[in-house]
Amino acid sequence: MKSIDRRIQGITIFLLLCFAILFLQLNNLQFKSANGLVNSQYNGRTHSILLTLPRGSIVASDGTVLATSVPSHDIYKQQREYPLGKLFADITGYDSIFYGVTGVEAEYDQYLKTHSNTGTSVSNILTSQETTDDVVLTVSTQLQKIAEQALANYQQGAVIAINPKTGAILAMYGKPTFDPNPIASHSIPTEKAAVAALNPYTASTPLRSMAYGRTFFPGSTFKIITSSAVFDHMPNLANQFFPYKSSLALPNSNQLLHNFAGETCGGVMSYLFEVSCDTGFGQIGLDLGANNLAGEAKAFGFNQAPPIDLTGVSASVFPPAASFATQKPFLAYSAIGQGNVKASLLQMVLAGAAIANNGVIMTPHVMERIQDSLGQTVKTYAPKPWLYATTPATAASVTANMQLVVSGPRGTANIGVFPPSQGIAAKTGTAQNAVGQGNNNWLVAFGPNGNGQSPSVVVAAVVPYYPGLGFSTQGATTAGPIAATVLEAALKMGI
Repeated sequence: MKSIDRRIQGITIFLLLCFAILFLQLNNLQFKSANGLVNSQYNGRTHSILLTLPRGSIVASDGTVLATSVPSHDIYKQQREYPLGKLFADITGYDSIFYGVTGVEAEYDQYLKTHSNTGTSVSNILTSQETTDDVVLTVSTQLQKIAEQALANYQQGAVIAINPKTGAILAMYGKPTFDPNPIASHSIPTEKAAVAALNPYTASTPLRSMAYGRTFFPGSTFKIITSSAVFDHMPNLANQFFPYKSSLALPNSNQLLHNFAGETCGGVMSYLFEVSCDTGFGQIGLDLGANNLAGEAKAFGFNQAPPIDLTGVSASVFPPAASFATQKPFLAYSAIGQGNVKASLLQMVLAGAAIANNGVIMTPHVMERIQDSLGQTVKTYAPKPWLYATTPATAASVTANMQLVVSGPRGTANIGVFPPSQGIAAKTGTAQNAVGQGNNNWLVAFGPNGNGQSPSVVVAAVVPYYPGLGFSTQGATTAGPIAATVLEAALKMGI
């Protein structure tokens, strides 16, 4: 009998504890967490209610409306529209009854949606008003259209233009892209069909931005970071003469690292940079060592997602220093942007921006300001540093090497696409994929760098391999004209 009593007492205590935990959790949901749950972008019921209310517009820097709400003749009352369709989809994102919000729609949802706003006038100072705000972006419609046209001949690719002094994105276009209008249609079957057509669960879906949501072998554009590591950690290597070779024997293996086209090259680092000599930079990587090279990659932002005010941003990847202990040949490959190194286009335009801005990477952003329905400014973006990647002295030295890529007699970007008067600095990249998968074609450039000039625009372009592109493409001739077109247009526009 006593045993039965003890069991009953144990069960009673257990049930009381369960009720106590349930009571505490219900109170947590009802009071402490209620506001967050109600306002969560993942709360479908709340989002459906919000769709019946006015929503602010998303506007380009020149005043072009990129996203707006208009009256609809359904239960939602307000229809979200994207007048330019695919052109800004990577930036605006979408506002869907089924999939929620992405892009700027998500990042600045608290301003765009109907919300309470205390008036500032004498008559309204004690009242709470319902209002919406508009988000004005840093991007230029004209430059965005030029970027789109520059990529017209390619099925895949992306280009970004950024102000290195502020981090403001001036243009950012990737393809393939998508039309956000069907995904914001107010018809769940239509929205589902539109997303399904984009193959959302594949690596190549247009829903993953080619500009910031996907990563590729960066190839020789990574030499920007490798050469910075030399000046920062082992400056004596900059003046060391590296023997002319067509291939480099790699340590602890029977592997050979070959130059891109099997050519022979060597010399001091500035010349190796000018001609993009893989054997020379492979040896530089071995001489630098894993800690220095991995540390430099980290300083430039690898292994973390750039903090741009968009959703779906991918982190670029550089292997941890310890991983090279048993894989030393990969250190040589990593120094030339191959091996296990992967980078997004956003990452590489920021690497160029670091060099253009005395070693400082400013936080990338697309929001310029937020204004209320009367056009009064509510909030202005305040530029701030993200990373201090390197020193001004290193940035100046790397800039000089990058200028040789454009103006040097054997410079890989000396193909007549950049105006000689502007002292453009650039780095090409032709990254080799697996056998039968062609090359990823890159170019990073900035200017102007003439006498008394300070770089105001950095542009990076990538055209990754896709079936039909061909197997003999190169960064200079494929990505080069794209980057040059956007850079020249931006400089002429003075933005």
